[in-house]
Amino acid sequence: MRSHTTRMLIAGACLYAAAVQFTLGQATTNPSAAVPPTQAAGERFRGPVREGWWNDAVFYEVFVRSFYDSREGPLANDGVGDLRGLIARLDYLNDGNPATTTDLGVTGIWLMPITESPSYHGYDTTDYLTIDREYGTNEDFKVLIAECHKRGIRVIIDLVLNHCSNRHEWFRLAADPGDPHHDWFIWSDSDPGYRGPWNQKVWHPLTDRSAGGPYFYGCFSRQMPDLNYANPAVTAEMNRTIAYWLDDMGADGFRLDAIRHLIENGPNQDNTPQTHDWLRGFYTFYKARNPEAFTVGEVWSTTDVISTYVGDQMDTSFEFQLAQAVMDAANTGDAAPLARAAAGTWAAFPRNQFATFLTNHDQARVMTVFKGDESKARLAAGLLLTLPGIPFIYYGEEIGMSGDKPDEWIRTPMQWDGSANAGFAAAGVTPWERLNADAETRNVKGQEGETGSLLGLYQKLTRLRLDHAALRRGEFEVVPSGSPRVLAFRRWMGDEQFLVIANLGAEPVSGYRLELGEGIADRLKEAGAVEVLHGEPVASGGEPIARLAPRSVYVVRVP
Repeated sequence: MRSHTTRMLIAGACLYAAAVQFTLGQATTNPSAAVPPTQAAGERFRGPVREGWWNDAVFYEVFVRSFYDSREGPLANDGVGDLRGLIARLDYLNDGNPATTTDLGVTGIWLMPITESPSYHGYDTTDYLTIDREYGTNEDFKVLIAECHKRGIRVIIDLVLNHCSNRHEWFRLAADPGDPHHDWFIWSDSDPGYRGPWNQKVWHPLTDRSAGGPYFYGCFSRQMPDLNYANPAVTAEMNRTIAYWLDDMGADGFRLDAIRHLIENGPNQDNTPQTHDWLRGFYTFYKARNPEAFTVGEVWSTTDVISTYVGDQMDTSFEFQLAQAVMDAANTGDAAPLARAAAGTWAAFPRNQFATFLTNHDQARVMTVFKGDESKARLAAGLLLTLPGIPFIYYGEEIGMSGDKPDEWIRTPMQWDGSANAGFAAAGVTPWERLNADAETRNVKGQEGETGSLLGLYQKLTRLRLDHAALRRGEFEVVPSGSPRVLAFRRWMGDEQFLVIANLGAEPVSGYRLELGEGIADRLKEAGAVEVLHGEPVASGGEPIARLAPRSVYVVRVP
């Protein structure tokens, strides 16, 4: 049995390639001994960064199980959302006609895990290459890709590289120390004694015995054993998986789950140099398969850490610190922390190469955080879709769905209408999870066609962003406002320029003073200055919007 420390030493020398070569260092008998890092883990990429279609996209995160239960076909009316159900609802997301305004208008979809799994959430797969039977078939996925591409929607899928299910055939075979799959996982003869990054148990006995070995490493749980990327066979298998989804299935890229935990270095279990090294090879591999393939990583950390993964390891990564700052600003009305976070994010990453969001499937929903205050949700939406970065909307966020822990209650069925089962499943069918109590009154049908609704605002904001390159790919600069409640910033690209002004407070604001340089103030007095989001008149003197309504975002086009 190869010791945990031997595995760590291999990791220090592991290089990712189609044919991986590695050297084995001197093994010790202490499973918890750390290996000196091979290079600094916290360096940012300084070279030229590849931009792509993702910089023009607005993404929508979908939990297939909760989106729509198909009404026809082999999986119809079973209370579980599926791929055919998603296909049936694609026109809600984007009908493919730029002239219409009744769809949400998103141009990218992120699918939470869709491969075979024993759990409802799918983050512990038993087969990386096969669609979960509750969701459909691999052929259904190909049809989804075709239908999405017809509408101008790209599709990325959750790729869980860190671990698989303990019911995976690999792990079953790995229980035998003589089987080649044994070294696909991380073992120790005894419990090394240290805990995980959030003080969780990470070493688990192979059997249910209270003591004794062997122990295997699982950062997230006993049900999710970590894969051993010091073993070239594991990297080769993931090469095959990546190539399959890109080449054979037509996926446009991946969201990388829990990627900061990929390779451990003794008790150091996140953001290790070995993880960064592996991802550099991963980037080279998938770009060689398809230069247009896109990756976004989950690195749940601070901006200074998140930014070290972008440019030569992944195309972009979710900006958790900025997301929290937007939510806090909408809650408190205090502009200064958000201004600092936005400027700090802009400085830390290559231009616009970070993914923005409000909350996701692991966090309390936006409307719950705001205790049902829709004015705060509207403000947060306006900020999300005008700030720089690549925005992601969590399904149901656009209609104000609520939900809090446990996770199942953050991932409840989509609320399509006020009928039985909220239109998610046919009447008389029992949905996989209970619906929110407000589904009858807060749903898509009740907000469609209502320009003043939260859905109507999201539709307008999405189209505004997609219609203007300056809001998608443009430069960014915070503009001092002279008010603790007002956040202002410029976005510009070429001859196109916008001034965004947001009143974060619960009361109207007037008498603020923007510090506009480079002749911007004079240009705002010229004919052609237009507020493009609400149609508000632009003042010819003083500030462009004389009176800012409570919790409102204004987008002024500078002539």
